Amino acid sequence: MEPPDPRKAGSKQEEGFGVPPRRAADLGTVPSLRRSNSSLCKVRRPQNLFSSSEKQENLSSWIPENIKKKECMYFVESAKLSDAGKVVCECGYTRQQHLEEATRPHTLQGKEWDPKKHVQEMPTDAFGDIVFTGLGQKVGKYVRLSQDTPPSVIYHLMTQYWGLDVPNLLISVTGGAKDFNMKPRLKSVFRRGLVKVAQTTGAWIITGGSHTGVMKQVGEAVRDFTLSSSHNEGEVVTVGVATWGTVHNREDLIHPSGGFPAEYVMDEEGQGHLTCLDNNHSHFILVDDGTHGRYGVEIPLRTRLEKFISEQTKERGGVAIKIPIVCVVLEGGPGTLHTIYNAITNGTPCVVVEGSGRVADVIAQVASLPISEITISRIQQSLSVFFQEMFETLTEGRVVEWTKKIQDIVRRRQLLTIFREGKDGQQDVDVAILQALLKASRSHDHFGHENWDHQLKLAVAWNRVDIARSEIFTDERQWKPSELHPMMTAALVSNKPEFVKLFLENGVRLKEFVTWDTLLYLYQSLDPSCLFHSKLQKALAEEPERPVCAPPAPRVQMHHVAQVLRELLGDFTQPLYPRPRTGDRPRLLLPMPNIKLNVQGVSLRSLYKRSPGHVAFTMDPVRDLLIWAIIQNRRELAEIIWAQSQDCIAAALACSKILKELSKEEEDTDSLEEMLALADEYEHRAIGVFTECHRKDEDRAQKLLTRVSEAWGKTTCLQLALEAKDMKFVSHGGVQAFLTKVWWGQLCVDNGLWRVILCMLAFPLLYTSLISFRERRLQTGRGLLRVRAFFNAPVVIFHLNILSYFAFLCLFAYVLMVDFQPTPSWCEYLIYFWLFSLVCEELRQLFYDPDEFGLMKMALLYFSDFWNKLDIGAILLFIAGLTCRLIPALLYPGRIILSLDFIMFCLRLMHIFTISKTLGPKIIIVKRMMKDVFFFLFLLAVWVVSFGVAKQAILIHNESRVDWIFRGVVYQSYLTIFGQMPAYIDGVNFSLDHCSPNGTDPYKPKCPESDAVRHEPAFPEWLTVILLCLYLLFTNILLLNLLIAMFNYTFQQVQEHTDQIWKFQRHDLIEEYHGRPPAPPPFILLSHLHLFIKRAVLKIPARRRKQLKSKLEKNEEAALLSWEMYLKESYLQSQQHQQKQRPEQKIQDIGNKISTVVDLLEMESLKRSGSTGQRLASLEEQVAQMSRALHWVVKALRDSGFGSEEGVPAPAPQKASEGQDLELDGRQKEEGVGDPHHVSARHLLYPSSHVTRFPVPNEKVPWETEFLIYDPPFYTDDRKDKGLVDPVGNTLEPLSRISYNAVDGPTDRRSFHGVYAVQDGLPLNPMGRTGLRGRGALGCFGPNHTLQPVITRWRRNQDGAICRKSIKKMLEVLVVKHSLSEHWALPGVPEGRGAVTFWVPERCSGACARSPNIVPLAPRTPALHRLTWAVRSGQCHPSPQTGLPGPRRDTAPEAEAGPP
Repeated sequence: MEPPDPRKAGSKQEEGFGVPPRRAADLGTVPSLRRSNSSLCKVRRPQNLFSSSEKQENLSSWIPENIKKKECMYFVESAKLSDAGKVVCECGYTRQQHLEEATRPHTLQGKEWDPKKHVQEMPTDAFGDIVFTGLGQKVGKYVRLSQDTPPSVIYHLMTQYWGLDVPNLLISVTGGAKDFNMKPRLKSVFRRGLVKVAQTTGAWIITGGSHTGVMKQVGEAVRDFTLSSSHNEGEVVTVGVATWGTVHNREDLIHPSGGFPAEYVMDEEGQGHLTCLDNNHSHFILVDDGTHGRYGVEIPLRTRLEKFISEQTKERGGVAIKIPIVCVVLEGGPGTLHTIYNAITNGTPCVVVEGSGRVADVIAQVASLPISEITISRIQQSLSVFFQEMFETLTEGRVVEWTKKIQDIVRRRQLLTIFREGKDGQQDVDVAILQALLKASRSHDHFGHENWDHQLKLAVAWNRVDIARSEIFTDERQWKPSELHPMMTAALVSNKPEFVKLFLENGVRLKEFVTWDTLLYLYQSLDPSCLFHSKLQKALAEEPERPVCAPPAPRVQMHHVAQVLRELLGDFTQPLYPRPRTGDRPRLLLPMPNIKLNVQGVSLRSLYKRSPGHVAFTMDPVRDLLIWAIIQNRRELAEIIWAQSQDCIAAALACSKILKELSKEEEDTDSLEEMLALADEYEHRAIGVFTECHRKDEDRAQKLLTRVSEAWGKTTCLQLALEAKDMKFVSHGGVQAFLTKVWWGQLCVDNGLWRVILCMLAFPLLYTSLISFRERRLQTGRGLLRVRAFFNAPVVIFHLNILSYFAFLCLFAYVLMVDFQPTPSWCEYLIYFWLFSLVCEELRQLFYDPDEFGLMKMALLYFSDFWNKLDIGAILLFIAGLTCRLIPALLYPGRIILSLDFIMFCLRLMHIFTISKTLGPKIIIVKRMMKDVFFFLFLLAVWVVSFGVAKQAILIHNESRVDWIFRGVVYQSYLTIFGQMPAYIDGVNFSLDHCSPNGTDPYKPKCPESDAVRHEPAFPEWLTVILLCLYLLFTNILLLNLLIAMFNYTFQQVQEHTDQIWKFQRHDLIEEYHGRPPAPPPFILLSHLHLFIKRAVLKIPARRRKQLKSKLEKNEEAALLSWEMYLKESYLQSQQHQQKQRPEQKIQDIGNKISTVVDLLEMESLKRSGSTGQRLASLEEQVAQMSRALHWVVKALRDSGFGSEEGVPAPAPQKASEGQDLELDGRQKEEGVGDPHHVSARHLLYPSSHVTRFPVPNEKVPWETEFLIYDPPFYTDDRKDKGLVDPVGNTLEPLSRISYNAVDGPTDRRSFHGVYAVQDGLPLNPMGRTGLRGRGALGCFGPNHTLQPVITRWRRNQDGAICRKSIKKMLEVLVVKHSLSEHWALPGVPEGRGAVTFWVPERCSGACARSPNIVPLAPRTPALHRLTWAVRSGQCHPSPQTGLPGPRRDTAPEAEAGPP
């Protein structure tokens, strides 16, 4: 930061910093991932691992040990005084602000103050949390640290102790450090765009941190975002790097043990020449050099920190990003220009906001011009407009320097982006920033496909699909689907659904993308906090230990996933992924836990390199990805994938089932609600698609319900819906129509029930037309087929069983009440036989296993039904009663047990009546109300027992009979609720005849407390009456009305869904009688005998009826799925149409259209004003050209003898904006000045040194052009090989023996450019001025020849065959990379240096390995290749191993001598 100069009126501060060498981000893909938050998989930050107090303790101990401050240790009085008129030290602090030892006599006394000697480091005393006092307190982090602090320590503090996520982008904002005015619209656009790019990409914004200038603009942008955004949008990280010695009120921040928090007061009025920290920044790094009031101290540390951060790799979401950096410029002065120059020089892209003022506008004005038109006069004119206050103080040398810097900045247009609000189609700053980074990435070590792939990785890392659509997926580049596979994986892992959708739109086929390896990689990338991940770990823990000799396998394999998925989907499904056979090698091609995937190493592309014989396993890739998305509760991603599915109804029902099962184990309430909501959403999708199918074709829709889906574990849609308890789906009209069709069997559903019952009682009526059948052969036939079809119909079987059951109950009641003899009668024996048939039927249901689930699973399914439990209980109770009945001594207890058993058999009728549309819903309501009764009884028991015990203790003294205690406490208290008042409660009906005084009569209760003389009650009647009234008040009025209210609530709640529940439970009854033998008990024993012969004797396996589960032929199934997929698309389109028709959506669309119209109108007005200016400028230029043409005509006529010299009009003087362009020849000459080969030789900073050249703009390069102020410095490198180089050259005597433009001994000083000039004994660079005198780092004055061999060969694969691209062979060339400039070049050596040996490595790493145009040599032999070149007499003699020698060329001389 430039210090303010109080002596110059109107001077402005500005924030400037040096920019280190850096490149655009290098990207790759990695397996170690951090995913976007989902409700099921929550990413926890590192700081959340500790409590607040633990974090403070760790911070208070770590910071003093690793971070230091600086203190002046020796007071040296300065000639300057402080603002308060006090004596200060050279460091700027007063004597009182120094440590005590600094003011004592010192060994350095009498010496000048030297910061290197007199300033020492010690543990910092200012760190912690910072709170800005005032309205809306903001809490941030801050630390005071030494300017020599390593950037790695600061970065560790920020990421580990401050808890910041590693950024995807670093935005360094620079510009004016004093307040400046911006147009309101431009200010709004800048603030909105800057915060948007930071928030969407996860970037850090780095500024100077003070509450002034551009830093204030950034802070206010963050403030506006915070006020307008929701809590879920996250915080924008804004880091302020400021100088500790220039911070006003910094004393409030000093807390040796850490400020938690430290209160900071912003006092702008009293800050003087200091600055206040900005209260809208989130983090502050306060750089200390031990001085006070000196600006710019933070610049070197900020430079090093930004360089360090830009070299870090961000591993997130499948993409490893070498953090890119961009410089955003607003306004600014000379320091800002230097910042931009350094940034551009070192490869950092810059975005300059036009209209912000000063330097930004100067650069923006000339950015679109050719370099030849950026002249000193044009820059001088721009400075006069935008720097009016300081223009008069600018020297010619300063203007020349600015011109040179601006030329160099504009020359690298790929790194410079001008944001012109409303012009060139630009509207948002965030888009301009990201476009600048993409544009810059095209110029750094990336060519062809590598460049596009690199840009795509940047867009994915930033999660900006809009940038990818507009900048990457264009007609300029046609992507192959396989090229998008690695980034598709990255988008899936990092939960970026918009990119997944984009890749699918651009040709990615899931069938080719999803492989066994990809799936395994995705499941291994699950976050440890994911619920499914914990279930996988449980499955791994149950895995048996592998033998020692067995090869190690990856921890998570797909059969583990299949095991967990089967637990979620249900055991009725088959495993989705097979378990590998013993001895099989793991299918994963790469050892996933050990690889690090990035650009420099292996990439995700390795997953898609097929080895010979590799077969990709996947039955349904859409299913695999859908399951992976659903188990992580990724709504948007799952929606996109589901839209690609074929078997979409089964997929939606399976997702509903998985989510409902996961929700049972979810502890977080919000996550549970989200999962249930998503499960309900997929149930609605299944209903929507099925509705479309049922509307088009009922028969095909019903086939979808019963079709066996191989992809979903050989189950059906109907079975999935039932297991998931998707009542809405099962209650759908189409499903119910199918169930009704199954219920009626082969009969038509329009047959009246009375006809069915009539034919049951008189089956010969079946040979008439009384009953109609669905099939034509049955309708026209008159044989046994009609009888068989009729009696096999579930509706007939059901009614036959009802009649049978009623007959059983009547016979059972008759025996109990009329014919229960000591010796069983024939009626009783018939009951025993009947019950035996019922037992056989229950055993058949228990062991009936058509799906081969196994006995244990069938037993669990059987006993999970309440009615089966009731049947088993009734049968066991009957057996107990029968056992007692057959024992003569227990005949009566046996009859009692059988009587109770009769009640249980009667309750079984409720299940039978559930088929009724009238009674079924009422039975469901009764079942729900029974639960309310049980909860009510708990409350009632409290009052009954409390009142009963109190009443019994008050009335009766020492009752010892247990039965009468129970009567008095519970029984009488319970009857009191229904109006039966207890005797003697008030003494009115007191009589000794109705009670036993001593409690000796077993048939009478004990008499209450009474007076033996007067025979009157002695208990307090008033108390018992009050207790009775209170008891009746709470029980009769309160509790009973509460029960009624509960019943009413249950009725209303259940009544809304009763129809759905009844339709859902109707299926169980239909399925039961669909598989039941046709004969009713007891005749069902014949069917059981037939079944026993088939299963036990003939070994015929059980089969499920076709109507509930059917396997289709492949062609029929493919046609059915295609039809379903077509109707799914129709459903999605209708959903989109309905979404657009919603009032909320219409209002939003109208608002967006209005905003678009307003933006277009504003842009149109801006374009009009701009076009008006352009037209005026064009008009001026045409008038000037016309004036010059007329002047030329007059001159020509005068030279031809026409007219006279008198009265000749002189041409109008040219304005500065026109410069020196008086003639076309002059313009062409200027275009030729500044040859591209001479650009690097005029760079201001000489390579590998601290020498700065004299700035030479393009127009001053030719020696013929006058340049009066040209005064280049002299520099000659002191080389070690002094015998092989020319003398230093600071004197002319040693140079007088050099012969230029000739062969000078062993040195050839002739140039391929021809004869060059020699002035004062030193040669002049034939290309023009370079801004430097002397030899520099070269060995000789004049031309320095080099030999550059071109070593090529054909590129070969591992088999030795030549690689081809289409029909062309691919050629490899050997190149080297300069370590400092990072430029690629051919290997070259100076000529005449004897034998030189080149070592060609087996492999070349780095960017050369990534460039298709500059490719390293592939290995031919295990050893290194040695290439020897013998240099004699200026000719190349290649050794036998090499190819042709390279060209011989001059190195552009960088030395010049003599006057300009």
